[in-house]
Amino acid sequence: MLSDHAFPDTLSRALTRAESLIAETPDYPEPGVLFRDISPVLVDAAALGAVTEAMIAPFAGTFDVVAGIEARGFLLAGTIVATAGVGTLPIRKAGKLPNPAASIEYHLEYGSAAIEAPGVLPSGARVLLVDDILATGGTLGASRKLIAELGGEVVGASVVLALDELGGERVAGPVHSPFHA
Repeated sequence: MLSDHAFPDTLSRALTRAESLIAETPDYPEPGVLFRDISPVLVDAAALGAVTEAMIAPFAGTFDVVAGIEARGFLLAGTIVATAGVGTLPIRKAGKLPNPAASIEYHLEYGSAAIEAPGVLPSGARVLLVDDILATGGTLGASRKLIAELGGEVVGASVVLALDELGGERVAGPVHSPFHA
């Protein structure tokens, strides 16, 4: 379902089309789960442009850096920084960086994980966090802590699709999304 955020008619039509591209696979990765895949949106230039425009609309002019969360968040961050003229910071899964400046471990519904980032963020940088989907909120919540540990200020978080029934904002804090399910 398209977000309640008011968009111009042209963008609203483009977003409606983009939303129709999100693929649904029932019973994956286990019975009873409806997997939502944004890959068809990523491969369609018009859909990707509309989605990333909608993702950053509430934050226009408030961020200096876009932090993309591995892996699809990297793709979204790349698109956003190319159009917004700002820098990017990769937030990586643990063990992918030779000398991470910060690392945060967090709990998931099925275990734990850790994320890391290099020590390249300028002190006081205003950061927009981006990822593909908000589920339980663990990764975005940990990313907020990671940015603070690096000396940055999170001005917001944005995802393509929020799975509202999982209550991810309870863990992640406020998250903007053009689409909700």
